Amino acid sequence: MKIFILTIALTFTGLLSALADNHEETKAVFRHVVCFKFKKEATAEQITAIEKSFAELPSKIDAIKGYEWGPNVGDAAKAKGFTHCFILTFDDKAGLEIYIPHPDHQAFVKQVKPLLDDIFIVDYTAQ
Repeated sequence: MKIFILTIALTFTGLLSALADNHEETKAVFRHVVCFKFKKEATAEQITAIEKSFAELPSKIDAIKGYEWGPNVGDAAKAKGFTHCFILTFDDKAGLEIYIPHPDHQAFVKQVKPLLDDIFIVDYTAQ
């Protein structure tokens, strides 16, 4: 019985040690959240083109480490007319500073700007 208890204790200690050794500090990342409110005149085809163009940016700009987006599926009144949310992830704020003036991003801005009624942006370091 003592051997059995000792075996369990050593196994448990080994597991805890392995978990502690493999525990890595999670590095904070920088997020750029962009929400669009399109003009009423914007057509479905134009909006689809914007979705496609935005989705192509991560393959063109190395600083982008993650990308996701989606149309609002919640209460439209609470969204205040914003219909699309895009979230870009960078290693740090310096990644955003590379992204903003990048020629491919600037070309996208020129494409989307005439179709927007409003834009909402939040930048933050993930906690």
